[in-house]
Amino acid sequence: MWVAVSELPRPVSHPFYEKLNRLLAEHGFDEFVEAQCRPFYAEKMGRPSLAPGQYFRFLLLGYFECLDSERGMAWRAADSSGVRAFLGLALTEAAPDHSTISRTRRLIDLDTHRAVFTWVGQCLGIAGLIKGKTLAIDATTLEANAALRSIVRRDTGETYNEFLTKLAQASGIETPTRADLAKLDRKRKKKGSNEDWEHPHDPDARIAKMKDGRTHLAHKAEHAVDLETGAIVAVTLQEADQGDTTTIETTLPEAVEQLEAVAAVNDKVKTGEELVTDKGYHSKQTVLDMQSLGLRTYISEPDRGRQHWIDQHAERDAVYANRRRIRGERGQQLMRRRGELLERPNAHLYDTGGMRRTHLRGHGNILKRLLVHAAACNLGLWMRTLTGIGTPRGLQGRLAAVWAFCFTLWVLLRDHATVHRHRRLN
Repeated sequence: MWVAVSELPRPVSHPFYEKLNRLLAEHGFDEFVEAQCRPFYAEKMGRPSLAPGQYFRFLLLGYFECLDSERGMAWRAADSSGVRAFLGLALTEAAPDHSTISRTRRLIDLDTHRAVFTWVGQCLGIAGLIKGKTLAIDATTLEANAALRSIVRRDTGETYNEFLTKLAQASGIETPTRADLAKLDRKRKKKGSNEDWEHPHDPDARIAKMKDGRTHLAHKAEHAVDLETGAIVAVTLQEADQGDTTTIETTLPEAVEQLEAVAAVNDKVKTGEELVTDKGYHSKQTVLDMQSLGLRTYISEPDRGRQHWIDQHAERDAVYANRRRIRGERGQQLMRRRGELLERPNAHLYDTGGMRRTHLRGHGNILKRLLVHAAACNLGLWMRTLTGIGTPRGLQGRLAAVWAFCFTLWVLLRDHATVHRHRRLN
């Protein structure tokens, strides 16, 4: 009936999570998030809630364990003793279910999640992992938690099949079959316009082409990266049908604001002097606007043929200056670093990190998860500089590398001993 506490098995913490917990404790992470989340918790009301430190660790877990949903986070917490130790769950304490995590996310506002991202950025700034001189901006598409077959008309609320049926009846087909509707749909132009269609349960999702060529309802995530260190400076979530020259107007001010917050704790951090992007961000007006903000641009220029500059002398000078910079040695070096450090967050956050497909709806909900996800990526960069390992699974590769080195060394020593033995016999 009774079991002594000393007889209970002691949970073994993962070395990575143990080091990360010590790092967070040294900088007062739990005290910070509890102060930020105090307005969202009642003194004596309702069932026991999820502590702020545990909640944000759950979201960090999504990146480190490559979990794409809150349900997967709850399952992982219930399955692993090392993860339970990272979350601060006692051996006799049940892991929270996914509904508790979801409800906590809905109750805590977006500004608090952004404050956690800023706090991690300030810690990186103190550690010297954010310089702020050279910024690089890039965007990617995230698959929305919505199906194209469920879209409806913005004006009438009709489904796609109902709309096609009316068109077929108007063309003279009284009882159209599925083959008739498919044939009629193939002949239509601009049939997937975001101006005409929306998803009834996720109005923020837009019809867009994904990276693999599929057409799907999607969101656009855009992030700014410190090109000297690889740290993520800012993350924004916008409509997928917006062009890069439009979305940069939101991401760049957000990056400058985050850099100013980091500069408040480290006066050596700059607030942006150079901007590096790909050719999707290049336009006459964009290059001129960046120049007027005091930024030296290194924006790849697409091949548009011969340009005309009638009454556009300022735009011409800005474009020509940008062209000279990207052809210079400094420009070529920054372009190589852009391919190395700017594309890396896409793989870490979305492909390996499990955020390529969202399981949430609404930009507010998705951005909450994305901000802490990016903060976890920055924590991984911090851990990599301290221990050489940026994710828990990195220890597996490190152990394999050690074994491979030991095996190679053993083979070399064996061959050397064999050669030396043959020489003595001869």
